[in-house]
Amino acid sequence: MRGFLSVFAYSRRALKLVWTTNPTLTFSLACLTLAAGVLPAGVAYVGATIVDAVLSAIHLGGTELSQRFVIERVAFEATLVALLSGVQRGISLSQSLLRAQLGQRVNVMILEKALTLQLTQFEDSEFYDKLTRARREASQRPLSLVMRSFGLLQNLVSLFSFAALLLQFSVWALVILLGAGLPAFIAETKFSGDAFRLFRWRSPETRMQLYLESVIAREDHAKEVKLFGLGPRLLERYQQIFRKLYQEDRALTLRRDTWGFFLGLIGTVALYGAYAWIALCTIASRITLGQMTMYLMLFRQGQAAVSASLSAVGGLYEDNLYLSTLYEFLETPVILPAGRLKQGLTPHEGIQFEHVTFTYPGATEPTLSDINLHIHPGQSLALVGENGSGKTTLIKLLTRLYTPSSGRILLDGTDLQDWDETALRQRIGVIFQDFTRYQLTLGENIGVGDVRHFDNEQRWRAAAHQGMADSVIENLPAGYQTQLGKWFNDGRELSGGQWQKIALARAFMRSDADILVLDEPTAAMDAGAEAQIFDHFRTLTKERIAILISHRFSTVRMADHIIVINHGRIIEHGNHSELMQLNGHYAHLFSLQAKGYQ
Repeated sequence: MRGFLSVFAYSRRALKLVWTTNPTLTFSLACLTLAAGVLPAGVAYVGATIVDAVLSAIHLGGTELSQRFVIERVAFEATLVALLSGVQRGISLSQSLLRAQLGQRVNVMILEKALTLQLTQFEDSEFYDKLTRARREASQRPLSLVMRSFGLLQNLVSLFSFAALLLQFSVWALVILLGAGLPAFIAETKFSGDAFRLFRWRSPETRMQLYLESVIAREDHAKEVKLFGLGPRLLERYQQIFRKLYQEDRALTLRRDTWGFFLGLIGTVALYGAYAWIALCTIASRITLGQMTMYLMLFRQGQAAVSASLSAVGGLYEDNLYLSTLYEFLETPVILPAGRLKQGLTPHEGIQFEHVTFTYPGATEPTLSDINLHIHPGQSLALVGENGSGKTTLIKLLTRLYTPSSGRILLDGTDLQDWDETALRQRIGVIFQDFTRYQLTLGENIGVGDVRHFDNEQRWRAAAHQGMADSVIENLPAGYQTQLGKWFNDGRELSGGQWQKIALARAFMRSDADILVLDEPTAAMDAGAEAQIFDHFRTLTKERIAILISHRFSTVRMADHIIVINHGRIIEHGNHSELMQLNGHYAHLFSLQAKGYQ
């Protein structure tokens, strides 16, 4: 029982959330709900007086006074019914407006939370399960909980008003009315808990379904899906997951509805037993015909109110279960950046890695081990190594997307953890190998490199010139206003090399950045374009630190300093000539690539 009640701990938070979303609508909804709870009892009472007034008028011979009284009562009941209809319309209107506002607010809360989390959390499958559960169900549940709460309030008000009238007949009528709905309520609550546990267990399967949908239906996957004939196989896997989930849902639904039917019969027996009792009391002249009409109406409506109230409590229990997923996500621990410094203790000292080791959460082996290096301003550094050796991880540590497991990274003599995060990242212009191709305009695709100047076309042009993207833009119909991608009307798709030039321009948006990081920036370009870009790049980075990751040794050899990473460790370092004389791993890789051009 304690566990059952503890689930309702989220109700107060949900009510507060709805109230702060729109206090006026919430207050109006509460008032209308109270009115909707009282009016049915008034209609029943007036209906009873009409029946008795008609019988009295018949006995009196239909005098003008009795006729007028009946007409007044009918008019009064019609007014109450019209008022009840208006109240119900008002409730529906308030719910509709509040649903739209609350759904938006909860989604914004989820997205705002996502913006505060670390990259390592996004790379955790359990985190994605939390996010999936929150986005699928919890965004609808706060309003559902409030609607059920108001519905419960409405039905309780109705029950109190019905009870006041039923007690005039018998206290046992009230006991029967309340007790008949309890068995179905207990069963419904149990099955609500079962449904929620099923929902939690199968989050990974649900995510897989969403992923398969995106692979089958998105344009960036379409070419391989068609070329490799993957469509039928992926669709069959999608359907297999559905069949598995459907079997679980079907079994639960059958149990739920079977028990609900048989336990619901108890309420039906109670209703018609009360009918017979009230009818016999009327025959025995213990109550009037009007009272019989009123009690029958009260018992029928009362039973509906009891059923609705218990259903609302069960629904509140279910809503609280699902709300736990929302708050579980919103309460995901956030590591707040502690750094506040906006400049280093020893300016122009450059970047230093001191015994840096990094292990991904859940991994048994470190991705980087005991990394030591020093890059001075004006120097260019190339990172060389096989895929998976840790090159990109090193860049993510430098940009503070990850935090070292041990050791430290210094910029201008100050630990990165002591830097203000915004000030640090404004000093770094970066293009990752897996850069994002935004379904935005071309100018905005460049502007994302510095959100301070996101809409500044003058900065777009300067960055595009530095990134050598001018030729791409000149050949597009709307220039910087050209919609890129195929998700929206008139969208233009670019080649891989053209996209890389746009991404390169993005890296130059931060004109005050004195550290440029390029992770495979020309992988999709031809050799001529690559040579041209790096000649241009060397001119632009004379006073900056430039860090380059590339598998093309014709590019790598231009760097002032080269480090070779293997299995997360630096195994060689020096310039091109020194490493070739060493005749080690670098020389071996260089010779293999050079042989391919002979």
